[in-house]
Amino acid sequence: MIGYLYFSRLTFPQIGEKLITDIPNPVDLTRTLVGFNTINPPGNERPCAEHLGNLLEAGGFSISYYEFADTRTSLVARIGGTSDTKPLCFTGHLDIVPLGGAPWSVDPFAGEIADGKLYGRGTTDMKSGVAAFVTAALRIADEMAQGPGLVLVITAGEETGCEGAYHLAELGSALGDAGAIVVGEPTSNKPRIGHKGALWLKATTKGVTAHGSRPEDGDNAVYKAARAITQLEDFDFNIARHEVLGKPTLNVGTVHGGMNINSVPDLTEIGIDIRTIPAQSHTTLQTQLSGYLGDQVDLEPVIDVDGVLTNSADEWVQEVNEIITGIQGEIPEYKTGTGFTDASVLTPAYGGAPTVILGPGEPFMAHKTDEYCVVDKIPEAENAYIEISRRWNKR
Repeated sequence: MIGYLYFSRLTFPQIGEKLITDIPNPVDLTRTLVGFNTINPPGNERPCAEHLGNLLEAGGFSISYYEFADTRTSLVARIGGTSDTKPLCFTGHLDIVPLGGAPWSVDPFAGEIADGKLYGRGTTDMKSGVAAFVTAALRIADEMAQGPGLVLVITAGEETGCEGAYHLAELGSALGDAGAIVVGEPTSNKPRIGHKGALWLKATTKGVTAHGSRPEDGDNAVYKAARAITQLEDFDFNIARHEVLGKPTLNVGTVHGGMNINSVPDLTEIGIDIRTIPAQSHTTLQTQLSGYLGDQVDLEPVIDVDGVLTNSADEWVQEVNEIITGIQGEIPEYKTGTGFTDASVLTPAYGGAPTVILGPGEPFMAHKTDEYCVVDKIPEAENAYIEISRRWNKR
């Protein structure tokens, strides 16, 4: 076990009838958030959201909760908004992916620290990012109360297609305005200016069941699926590589077929994960893929979210890069992330606001067994978020 950086305690003046005297450091708050089991499905983000809401409300933020289903709670917190400049938005999600089939060497919900790493499901993706921007916002709440201010959008259901973000966007007034967006997803504190779109498809093959000893009496749906998978491995998007986002990708992630070993299976489902670039229409791509696979395969969209890309020449993006350069001592390259984020929903909802993905988690550790975040990256992210907020508030 190792020690980690503790920040000095700050005391805020009394706000209404609430007094916040103890702001958690971001490492401690990450450990607390990891202790909430928010595996999606089922999610159950409400207790975690309420914990953060209580902290933020005590720190002077106005708090609103929204649920797209029972216990599937998103949180929107605001402070400031006293100028003509729109507030800065920080966003992140509370749900986490399942633990997987491999055994963990640590308790995935204990937030154990060893060798400079904080272990647990969600440490990288992305409770460390949420903890860092929440503590950052609390530390400078008195400054943010005047000027453009901040809006924190903390969502449920991101891992299964940005469900919470879509719900907030559909409500209209829930999100309010924002002039720029920081997404706290894992980037090892390297700013990323966008990510690809995502089109997830369920491919279904059907057959006729029969006794396993008489396969000639049936029609094997698994064989059809196997042929389709072989075709998918060779699928050519026939599109030029994007100069920033690279090339589109296709991955077969799941295959489910058959009920018992001694029957001819009459149904198989294949999960297809496609990541797209701006020149691709998801509707056109699905049509192309359907024609390519033939009439033995039915395709149905499961997740359909657009990509996000902010021009690297944007003034605010360059300002963020300058801040990170000052903190890390090296100029970060303009790159993009690999997974989709709630920015797919929030960026258009906020009128195409410039968007940067910037968080303390390690991208290569997301969704892995024994997931971890490097401890020192968490206070580093907090410092970056504070400086980004302060500069925005001077606009």
